[in-house]
Amino acid sequence: MSPLRNARYTAEDYWNLPESTRAELINGELWNLASPNRAHQEIVYEFGRYLGDFIRSNGKSCKVYPAPFAVNLFGDESTFVEPDVSLVCDRAKLSDRGCEGAPDLVMEVVSPSSTSMDYLTKLALYREAGVREYWICDPIKRRVLVYAFESDVVLSIYPFSAPVSSILLDGFEICFADIISRM
Repeated sequence: MSPLRNARYTAEDYWNLPESTRAELINGELWNLASPNRAHQEIVYEFGRYLGDFIRSNGKSCKVYPAPFAVNLFGDESTFVEPDVSLVCDRAKLSDRGCEGAPDLVMEVVSPSSTSMDYLTKLALYREAGVREYWICDPIKRRVLVYAFESDVVLSIYPFSAPVSSILLDGFEICFADIISRM
């Protein structure tokens, strides 16, 4: 990921990007999003599908959105991100443009071009914005980090071979080795 230009950008600039351009607006900078590889997309699809199935089978009213899906993170037009997977339980936050405020759960799949963004920048942004749970899936290191911000930043680290549990969604568990084995 890299900034598109050295300038201060606004929400208007973000919304006026050509449809084929994927970017995020963070602290007045537009960050270009690289095209994800096949493994990245497999993980996003399977995680989103599994999460959606869990939500439906447990009668929850939350909605699951894979990228590209605009999240106006602070609800104030200052920061727009496109998490790989967003879980939104407060439907009042949903608009035709995306999510107006912090999703309840966010999952990012790390790629070589997004490592520092996912591990540092977005970690701080998601915590500050009020995301309740943040998953960082790292296919290169074959691990998943789960941050539960409501629990005073509980961090759990799981190898791909172990089931990963949600603190927010009681009973939700997924094994990323199973996803990788089906690719």
